Amino acid sequence: MTVLKHSFATLGVREEIVRALAEDGKEHPFAIQELTMPLALAGDDLIGQARTGMGKTLAFGVPLLNSITTDTERPLTGAPRALIVVPTRELCLQVHGDLSGAAKYLRVGDRALSVVPIYGGRPYEAQIEALQKGADVVVGTPGRLLDLANQGHLQLGGLSVLVLDEADEMLDLGFLPDIERILRLTPDSRQAMLFSATMPDPIITLARTFMNQPTHIRAEAPHSAATHDTTEQFAYRAHAMDKVEMVSRILQANGRGATMIFTRTKRTAQKVSDELAERGFKVGAVHGDLGQGAREKALKSFRTGEIDVLVATDVAARGIDIDDITHVINYQCPDDEQAYVHRIGRTGRAGKTGIAVTLVDWDEMAKWTAIDKALALDCPDPAETYSSSPHLYEELNIPTEVKGTVGGPKKQAPRRPARDEAGADSATEKPRTRNRQRQRTRGAAKAGTGHVETTTESTGPDSSEAQDGQADNAGGEAGPAGRRRRRRPRKPADAAPGASVNAG
Repeated sequence: MTVLKHSFATLGVREEIVRALAEDGKEHPFAIQELTMPLALAGDDLIGQARTGMGKTLAFGVPLLNSITTDTERPLTGAPRALIVVPTRELCLQVHGDLSGAAKYLRVGDRALSVVPIYGGRPYEAQIEALQKGADVVVGTPGRLLDLANQGHLQLGGLSVLVLDEADEMLDLGFLPDIERILRLTPDSRQAMLFSATMPDPIITLARTFMNQPTHIRAEAPHSAATHDTTEQFAYRAHAMDKVEMVSRILQANGRGATMIFTRTKRTAQKVSDELAERGFKVGAVHGDLGQGAREKALKSFRTGEIDVLVATDVAARGIDIDDITHVINYQCPDDEQAYVHRIGRTGRAGKTGIAVTLVDWDEMAKWTAIDKALALDCPDPAETYSSSPHLYEELNIPTEVKGTVGGPKKQAPRRPARDEAGADSATEKPRTRNRQRQRTRGAAKAGTGHVETTTESTGPDSSEAQDGQADNAGGEAGPAGRRRRRRPRKPADAAPGASVNAG
């Protein structure tokens, strides 16, 4: 991507913010940032549209921080002055991190400017406490924001800046009713900014209802490609039973770095992650069936390089902003062109090159045809491809000698050797250690009644077998040969009332 001639300083950004951005290697704005910042710094409403990975977060974040800290008429008091609404928890944490970094030198009296994340999947108490301590900027997901606002913990009446980020994704996830409720809680006089990669009609209608004569800014020509020019795209018609095998080969391509694999369903995401882990890859998963702690741990491991493959559903795509992702693999074909754009937008970012591979199953051809036509990809009929197809190795620069696993054969859990009829392990011919069981029959105090009490001691390697033994009634005990030893019942006359007999 071409770096423009202006710097953040020449655009009128505060020195504290400029210094923080420079320490993070950001000295010159990208196209969407340079085009929107003059209007945003002037307090105008605007709609920013740019492809994924073009720097929309700082396009609204820098003017927002600059605005609330230079407003001498309304000094910051700890009540929320700016609100950023995002569709996913991952994006909430990402935006919070970017804004916290840019604001690290900003002070409000004797305290630092506070940026507080509010999202679901975490206890309410810590977030309520953070709001009570003071939150100058709040970044949150619609559901949790609305909950805390309805409970009276989040006050939105003092906002001066409101931002909707990734508005098209919030529409796709069904958040539009919650967004409208949140908008009704904000003052009419606040500045409003809306950022999105695509602009479907419902988003344009929403913008007209809550924005005041917004300026619509695109970071590229209206007819330019929706996907990054620096991303090389491949599509293959693949069989579902061979997809994991194909992916394992692609993950061994020369130059392959951090890689994201996208699936449509949560179950498929976990299944692919598990299978790749069994093949020796350093892989994690992010999807809705995982707890928030597990999702954050996987994302952190991906960012730090502890794992270099992340399997995710579409929702997770919005919260991962890593510039050095080299490959994106669509394990399942996206539902539409917007999902395709957002998926492959994870690579080819910040001027770097990337590779996007889409595996299209036979029953997904209708979806792919629509995507190909909408984005003019010129690949309406992907070549039938298998994990052994020579063109797969040639086009994706995969060494021909690679196998379906890496790092040597994976250790399997030891199987329990089969036992012969004598109860010995056939592999060692040694008698197998059994769990000892004591069963005690206690006579009842009254004649004609009885009570059976069973206690179990485990001395063998597998205590679960002892537990299984408890399910047996007092009619027998397992012997060393695995056969039941039947115990002959006593005659009532043989045992005095209240006496107990230990068997075994």
